Amino acid sequence: MRQQLITYVFRVFQVKSQQAEVMRILESKSIKYELIDISVGGAVRDEMRSKSGNPTAIPPQIFNEDQYCGNYEMFSEAVEADTVEQFLKIA
Repeated sequence: MRQQLITYVFRVFQVKSQQAEVMRILESKSIKYELIDISVGGAVRDEMRSKSGNPTAIPPQIFNEDQYCGNYEMFSEAVEADTVEQFLKIA
């Protein structure tokens, strides 16, 4: 049972760390964004998963309006390649 708790805590820490990194990068580029908290209910989480096309998706998932851009790993790759604006479909 303790192992499950450690895994859960790690997952929460990992997600929060990734969210903070996405926010930091968007702010550094003066890109406005809206955060949607999926912890408010299952319907919001289900909507995120449906829009991303992945029934097990976890945050952060990134969208431009209703257009899916990608997940954290894809965002991170775009940062490394200096193609964030293209990734976000704003270029």
